[in-house]
Amino acid sequence: MSAPPEVVFNTATDPDRMGAWLPEPLLKADHRTPTDQSMQARWDTAADDGPGTSPASGGRNWSALLRVEDVPAGGALVRLRLDADADTPPDRLTGIAEEALTCLAREVADNLTAG
Repeated sequence: MSAPPEVVFNTATDPDRMGAWLPEPLLKADHRTPTDQSMQARWDTAADDGPGTSPASGGRNWSALLRVEDVPAGGALVRLRLDADADTPPDRLTGIAEEALTCLAREVADNLTAG
């Protein structure tokens, strides 16, 4: 993305902006950002009430790992890994990830021009 990695990461992890890009099953998921400076975040709907179920995702297990890295020539490299239960075909999951990154890029652009 054509933005500083800090802007991309802060936009991605801003609770007010997550709904614009994060896939719907993950919107109520637990969100964790490591305390180190790695610019990565994880969302996880892991069940509290037994394997294979999660109230936050309608009984389905989803997780996402977002990593934002600095590109020496400028900008940011964004990697998004989505995992879902077996009911979601891999090609569908790839499409969801691509759409999420497109929406995140739009949010980052809006964030840069806001103000």
